[in-house]
Amino acid sequence: MSESTSKVSTLRKWLMAGILVWAPLAITFWVINAVIGFMDQTILLLPPDYRPEHLFGFNVPGMGAVLAVLVVLLTGALVANFLGRKLVAIGESILNRIPLVRSVYSAVKQVIETFVSQDSRSFRKVVLVEYPRRDCWSLAFLAGEPVGEVQEKTAQHLITVFVPTAPNPTSGFVIMVPEQEVIELDMTVEEGFRMVISLGVVVPRGNSRPAPEPLPPDALEKPPISG
Repeated sequence: MSESTSKVSTLRKWLMAGILVWAPLAITFWVINAVIGFMDQTILLLPPDYRPEHLFGFNVPGMGAVLAVLVVLLTGALVANFLGRKLVAIGESILNRIPLVRSVYSAVKQVIETFVSQDSRSFRKVVLVEYPRRDCWSLAFLAGEPVGEVQEKTAQHLITVFVPTAPNPTSGFVIMVPEQEVIELDMTVEEGFRMVISLGVVVPRGNSRPAPEPLPPDALEKPPISG
């Protein structure tokens, strides 16, 4: 290897090492900044005289996020009692009378309840399914068990899985497969999402045990029968 080739190889190695340091930091900062910026919009709920820029003379980043958390906590404390549940039921009955709002609200609420419920199995297991054809395995997330007409008209017990697309796991395919044809994995949901987002580069370590060593030939021989 020539000296110039060695220098190029060293520069390439340094470049990749620098990217591995700065790229995750930049993406993490961008995501957190976007989330905090979105949550800061809750500052608009306050009267203008009580906003940070009026009280302190400058904008305080993150105050909207704190306000959003407080609003969620106060709302949860309110709906946790009988009076709060009645108010929510009245509000939902009003929303259910509006045609377009009724469809959107009910669908969003059902999805969120599925994710938040502690008893739900949805998106708490990573599985393997043969998709899009036999002997071709895809990573999927357990979405639930189909009920009603879907289960009644099939001879096998089906489960619903979500097969994400890479590198954007928010889109994908919802398929229903027989439960016995699904292989459950030991990796966590977070590890599964990282594997999809990284296009399969970030692979979690398996928990499989090493195969046992074969026994020596003499161990398989039957002992002589004593007379």
